Amino acid sequence: MPKPRKELVSLEATPYYHCVSRCVRRAFLCGFDQEGRSFEHRRGWIESLLLEQAQVFAIDIAAYAVMSNHFHVVLHVAQDQAASWSVREVIERWHRLYKGNAFTQRYLLGDALSQVEEQLVEKYANEWRERLTSISWFMRRLNEKIARMANEEDECTGHFWEGRFKSQALFDEKALAACMAYVDLNPIRAGMAKTPETSDYTSIKKRSRKAKQANSPNHLFQQVPELFNFADNPRKKMPEGIPMKLTDYIDLVDWTGRQIRDDKRGHINQSLPPALLRLGIDPQHWLVMTQQFESQFKGLVGSAQQLKAKLSCFFRDSKQHRTAGIGACQQLLT
Repeated sequence: MPKPRKELVSLEATPYYHCVSRCVRRAFLCGFDQEGRSFEHRRGWIESLLLEQAQVFAIDIAAYAVMSNHFHVVLHVAQDQAASWSVREVIERWHRLYKGNAFTQRYLLGDALSQVEEQLVEKYANEWRERLTSISWFMRRLNEKIARMANEEDECTGHFWEGRFKSQALFDEKALAACMAYVDLNPIRAGMAKTPETSDYTSIKKRSRKAKQANSPNHLFQQVPELFNFADNPRKKMPEGIPMKLTDYIDLVDWTGRQIRDDKRGHINQSLPPALLRLGIDPQHWLVMTQQFESQFKGLVGSAQQLKAKLSCFFRDSKQHRTAGIGACQQLLT
């Protein structure tokens, strides 16, 4: 039985989440079906809408990959950013997604409002501010948009996606790095691309291309503006930015992709990337995680110590809930 979303998402515990949506129909989300019909253009739909929507929500895109019948995305929720927005900015952002209502429309036009109407506007703004930091609202809006476009193109009705998207909470830097690499290497594992930088509709391709053009690829202002920045190797935990150098991450993904190729299966190159050494992850464990992240881990991912410490953020009485997946966390991330 699926867990309630409140038992899978807690911004008090971590701002990072891995989400997956899968197509429910036999027809492909993207790519080619058995009859040879191409749906490849839909991958562009998803990538464009995903990046556009992130500019409205207080949610950043750390990694993504659009596959033939599903897509992955690693999200970072920026609560502090949303808290700094004025009432006007919240309403303007929400109106980029939905029509709002007569009160908020009049507010933006500068019409005179009564005290009661102003209170209503503030109430709506507070509600929408919360929704603009909600992973559920983010994924719901994205999936609804894609489903409507696909159903219109297919001239049919009904469900396009599975009943709900899957989410995994990422507690620490090791879990985040492994999950991002797992997402970025999806096309490599599926045989859709030979190298990360040629993997269409992935964040690693977008980051790699931008890095090649930049004079200082690790500089915050020379990274891909639509994606969450890499913040180098800061001393404080989980800063506003992915806690790693962009160039180290690109090297790490490139190295990992070479290890999982069919002609090199099981081979570990001794020239390990600096990021892997800094994270202190065994190379064999790293390759297991970047190939089997979804199957190895359950809804909560991080070191066993982090998982136990933050369990109370998801369950009121943690004694009544067994820590599913803690074995894999102990073996691969501790």
